[in-house]
Amino acid sequence: MPVTAQVAKKWELFRGLYESLVIKHIVDINQAGKRMELMFARQEIETPSGLMATSVTASIFKGSGFRASLPKLYTSPSETIFCPDPNQSLYCQLLFGLIQREEVVMIGSFFASTVLRAIKFLENHWQELCYDIKTGRLSHQITDSRCRNAASLVMKPNPEQADLIENICNCKSWDGIIRKLWPKARYIAGICTGVMRQYTAELEFYSGGLPLVSSLYASSEAFCGINIEPLCKPSDVSYTFLPNMAYFEFLPVKNERDESIEMKSNNEDTELVDLVNVKPDQCYELVVTNSTGLYRYKVGDVLMVSGFHNNAPQFQFVERKSVVLSVDMEKTSETDLFKAVTEAKALLDPLGFILTEYTSYADTSSVPGHYVLFWELKEKEDKHCKELDPKIMVECCFRMEESLHYTYKIYRKRNIIAALEIRVVKQGSFEALMEYCVSKGTSLSQYKKPSCIKSEEALKILDSRVIGKYFSPKSPL
Repeated sequence: MPVTAQVAKKWELFRGLYESLVIKHIVDINQAGKRMELMFARQEIETPSGLMATSVTASIFKGSGFRASLPKLYTSPSETIFCPDPNQSLYCQLLFGLIQREEVVMIGSFFASTVLRAIKFLENHWQELCYDIKTGRLSHQITDSRCRNAASLVMKPNPEQADLIENICNCKSWDGIIRKLWPKARYIAGICTGVMRQYTAELEFYSGGLPLVSSLYASSEAFCGINIEPLCKPSDVSYTFLPNMAYFEFLPVKNERDESIEMKSNNEDTELVDLVNVKPDQCYELVVTNSTGLYRYKVGDVLMVSGFHNNAPQFQFVERKSVVLSVDMEKTSETDLFKAVTEAKALLDPLGFILTEYTSYADTSSVPGHYVLFWELKEKEDKHCKELDPKIMVECCFRMEESLHYTYKIYRKRNIIAALEIRVVKQGSFEALMEYCVSKGTSLSQYKKPSCIKSEEALKILDSRVIGKYFSPKSPL
């Protein structure tokens, strides 16, 4: 989609609106200190017409207004944001954030998953980062010349700071580590709705009580809405739509069984609903017409009207319409899956394990087919001495099946669907999946782990790292 001057102006207006709410409810982020915002700009490619193309976030980062604000408002210099190697970029951005830890008032990224990935990266590299801070020299593993030049301008030996950070990181549990490392931080920023909901529990573990703020709802197609109550719980977030950002219309969807959402009609003549005519508690698929050429474009997001601010409708994100598991005639949505996983993972809490990542796929290689869930688990305290209880994992499988919709359970009873399977993968498996996707051109800033695996290559990556397989012992009906 073309990036025009009008789009740039809308972004500045949009950003000013959601930041004003943060200033009102939390802290004046433009005056109180710096933002440790993790940002990654995908490299540009040249189109056959000679125009350059890049991700939406990268085009924002290239804007003159944003670049001018970097030194004053952000811990990361532009050289680290535009580094083509995402791991070198993340290492350097964490390093600059730690060096300026006493100035940081916000930690964040566009998605909550990126913040979580940064903390996991820090768990694996904190000793090396501390050594860099102690000696005032950047690790030899950072080979990007622009990152090295940027580091040379600010790094100097600081053994006291390094020892302090080392003492914080060298503890048996990283519960509350974000607040310990950045003591003046007031909140964690990142979209926590939709598929990002699964990361909130683990982020809360690391946050030390800092609020998780999901400020905005935007897509490549349009800037859509803002969260006017930024301190609400992630599960309660609603976005107030801004009618001057694009022309928004809505395709009604309805519940045809249980709580799974299906299209009311796929007919092209289905009547669209204007923004002013949406109904409370009704679900819709978002349709966008924008100023850069999209006409009645189906974004693919299903939203529910949760209320109104004055006359402006507010929406909760429900799910991506296209994400479904299906073995036969049943359809299991992203929301169905999330609810079932949430019920099942509660069995792990007393054992001291956290579910850090999951995804799924429908295995139809045998008859009957069955649902497969990939789970990556982690101990709350990094002792690496606990073993998974197979009985509990089998119970997790059954709990998931009990929590799925009625159609699934009927099909299980009739043996149209075989027993649900959970495959536990070793730590770092989803990191490998993300690195594969980034290597294929996905922007790290915009990477969203798939709820359902479609790619054979992605499936091989996870299957090669499986350390345990568990099946539901019986039908849920």
